[in-house]
Amino acid sequence: MAPLAVIVGAPGAGKTTIGAAVAELLGVPFLDADAIIEERAGKPIPEIFFDDGEDAFRAMEREAIAEALGSFDGVLALGGGAIMNEQTRDLLREPTVVFLSVELSDAVKRVGLGAGRPMLSINPRATLKHLLDQRRPLYASVATHTVATDGRTPEDIAAEVAGLLKSQ
Repeated sequence: MAPLAVIVGAPGAGKTTIGAAVAELLGVPFLDADAIIEERAGKPIPEIFFDDGEDAFRAMEREAIAEALGSFDGVLALGGGAIMNEQTRDLLREPTVVFLSVELSDAVKRVGLGAGRPMLSINPRATLKHLLDQRRPLYASVATHTVATDGRTPEDIAAEVAGLLKSQ
């Protein structure tokens, strides 16, 4: 068993919003890897970062993603930083991966000033630019499909992604 699709992208790309909409359009379940982690930890991700540190969060993230990739058959959205782990990237070679591409200006509008996003708590704009520059090649390296999200509605993006998934 494997997900119908895995959604990846930077903070502000719309992974959860688009992933849920695509799942609804296709009549399959939706799962957000961050929600799995929060449920297991019993607290929100910002608290995991604060209480336990990023390394502990990343370990929980790797485990949750590996399990979901082997047991979930709907649309799975990953956290923006999941792609940084080489083992996770290796696991993403098999399933269909949709990279939601977003440019800095749209990402900043969508995430605001980083409230609830631990990686963006200090100098959000500069940090987001760095994350986009650092991660974009990694997202592209695992992507089956790349979909630009800038200046588009979630409905339009979800329709495009669902169309790509139906045609494969």
